[in-house]
Amino acid sequence: QVQLVESGGGLVQAGESLTLSCASSGSIGSITVMGWYRQAPGKQRELVASISRGGTTIYADSVKGRSTISRDNAKNTVLLQMNSLKPEDSAVYYCNAKTPWYSGFWGQGSQVTVSS
Repeated sequence: QVQLVESGGGLVQAGESLTLSCASSGSIGSITVMGWYRQAPGKQRELVASISRGGTTIYADSVKGRSTISRDNAKNTVLLQMNSLKPEDSAVYYCNAKTPWYSGFWGQGSQVTVSS
């Protein structure tokens, strides 16, 4: 089992920056990929960014160039730094962890609201 706890969400103004943090515990040695997803009201959950154990990153086109995902293996933490935030970035952000046998470890979600 893997447990994930997100922190760092909140209310920001458009153009500002925000960093989300995801702390993992449990069977963390089995995690291969960690990522951030978001879900806005009435929309499907979508990938924002992911990072593999080896450091390979993937970004959604909507955040590419404005966001950086990083992984601190010593602290078992994944960070998502988002810059130049837009109102359309408002959503509940979820941390996700994948292992070779299961891809559905999720955190509780962290609300990000960007006001215009």
